[in-house]
Amino acid sequence: MFDDFGEADVLRLAEVPMPQARPGDLLVKVHATGVNRADLLQRQGYYGRQSYGDSDLLGLEVAGEVVAVGADVTDIGPGERVMGIVGGGAYAEFARVDRAMAVRIPEDLDYVGAAAVMESFVTAWEAAVHLGETARGMAVLIHAAAGGVGSAGVQIAHAFGARVFATANAERRAEVLALGAEAVFDYRSEDFELGVRDATGGRGVDVIVDFVGGDYLARNLRSLAPGGRLVQVGLLSGQDTASIPLSVLLHNHLRLIGTVMKSRTVDEKRAMVQRFAEGALPMFADGRLEPLVGKVFPLAQAAEAHRAMEAGGGLGKIVLNVTA
Repeated sequence: MFDDFGEADVLRLAEVPMPQARPGDLLVKVHATGVNRADLLQRQGYYGRQSYGDSDLLGLEVAGEVVAVGADVTDIGPGERVMGIVGGGAYAEFARVDRAMAVRIPEDLDYVGAAAVMESFVTAWEAAVHLGETARGMAVLIHAAAGGVGSAGVQIAHAFGARVFATANAERRAEVLALGAEAVFDYRSEDFELGVRDATGGRGVDVIVDFVGGDYLARNLRSLAPGGRLVQVGLLSGQDTASIPLSVLLHNHLRLIGTVMKSRTVDEKRAMVQRFAEGALPMFADGRLEPLVGKVFPLAQAAEAHRAMEAGGGLGKIVLNVTA
């Protein structure tokens, strides 16, 4: 937890009351939890004192063992392994999880791997599939493709049979290519707009999933094929204001779609998890999708985990091992 907004060193371990399961909840002994950029923003004060969940503690996803269930839960019981999304409270030994936002962990997946699934793959599925409408034969561009959500997006688009292009640090090019990308453009030294145009014979891509924002906006719109869709998921650039080429948007009948999970209603989050469970979860069982774990830290080193995310450059998801 933290008392005041600030740098990573404001984080500290503390004893807090045990969460109590409501009628529709699972009480979960947390084995591992994923670190998300929203955690950093919350710690820095980006959201102010506004709470989008039912806990002021950090953490938006858990992987662990059910130890108790609410009175209305009849389809799952103590001892079962689950991974789920919470509105806060995952950086802890125990967390309560809305049953509708939890799924059983696939048999071959351990807790650390499971902790790298929910936020990344639910978000990526929502962006690339539900909103972006990715389908076989389409061309898709995924930005920040070495990160947790970006790498999930590359895997998902590839699994759908799309042509996948990506941006990432050049040092991660080979690894992103191994996830299914056809070409990876170094965001520091290569022009993805030119690269996409050349790779598609001037047509552009059908779907772009972007986590950067800022001056990427205009370049993204110019990189879309007629009728294309830009799904804006994040603002890694720190710029929430950008110029938009309206003539391109209008002439090419483009769609600009914004989405973020943290501010969605409970019902919207439940629907997102349901879509993920129906569409993506079977792909983990047959190997088409797999979590990508970058670095693992014990819960007591949450500040180090945050610093690692702020430093960037890694591949995959940063995970806190709560039982380590």
